[in-house]
Amino acid sequence: MRRFIPICFLLFMLVATSLWAQDGQQRAEAAGHSLIGSPAPRLVLKTIDGQTIDLTSLYGKKAIYLKFWATWCVPCREQMPHLKHTYEEAGPELAVIAIDVGFNDSVEEVRKYQRQMGLTMPIVFDEDGSLGEAFHLRVTPQHVVIGRDGRILYIGHEANAKLDAALLAARTTASPTAVAGAVAPKDEPHYDVGDRVPDFTASTLGGGSFQLLDAKRPTVLAFLSPWCESYLATSRPGLAQSCRAVREQVAALSGDPHVRWLGVASGLWASRDELTKYRDEKHIGIPLTLDESGALFRRFRVTHVPTLLLIDAQGRIVRRIEDADKQLGATLKTLSAR
Repeated sequence: MRRFIPICFLLFMLVATSLWAQDGQQRAEAAGHSLIGSPAPRLVLKTIDGQTIDLTSLYGKKAIYLKFWATWCVPCREQMPHLKHTYEEAGPELAVIAIDVGFNDSVEEVRKYQRQMGLTMPIVFDEDGSLGEAFHLRVTPQHVVIGRDGRILYIGHEANAKLDAALLAARTTASPTAVAGAVAPKDEPHYDVGDRVPDFTASTLGGGSFQLLDAKRPTVLAFLSPWCESYLATSRPGLAQSCRAVREQVAALSGDPHVRWLGVASGLWASRDELTKYRDEKHIGIPLTLDESGALFRRFRVTHVPTLLLIDAQGRIVRRIEDADKQLGATLKTLSAR
């Protein structure tokens, strides 16, 4: 009986891992469906080692494999041997580039993992999320394969035969004619402490709407991920605890009618149904919006959860907080009294 329990647990984990991988594949394919066959964007990448890679200059000459990943991501780590092997066997026909998604990560963590794993391929840190936006990033890892003609050939999640077939097809395209390349994503206006922000309306769960600015009350934007407390409990326990502490602090303070709150959930590994489940399980009372495309995260340069942005009644960002703050209650009382 003592041997039976570990075996059952192992089988459960194998089945669960398989289901998660299938779910990730479906999310990646659905998000990237509209990009397949379209010209890849004109982008210039900068690696953490100072190298510059102009993707446009490679179109028509090489196939390109971009792998979006994160150091805290379990399947990213599991797939790393596949990435290393692909890079080592790439040859002159394929450029292999690893892109850290820049979400709840740091260049220091990436360098540490690079040394641990002996990674030698170019590594890019997507510090503002613009690369993820260009390729409709929704999961980690996410694979993007660009053919030698400069068109997006494949987007997926699993490191499997489907990915290998796409990498082979991208390299063996005969006599490619390079396309011009899609326009690079435009630089979006972004706002930080001291800036006045424009008003906008966010769609909330349940079909409601939330107007950002209120001339009489300050507003707090609480940036979050519904999986932070659970998924990161093992790979980033300190961060998971921080997410829980901020959630509990928000719950304790959000009853004050003199302050408005909006929870902004990342669209990475999250759907409206999952955000709704998280809201119900944690009894979250503030309005929530799913930032599926990451537009709000990019607008406010948020790359870490939890993050709180305090906006006064005049629309000015007065403070950014990235952890539980014992003085938050007093700060809000002062802000609402202005």
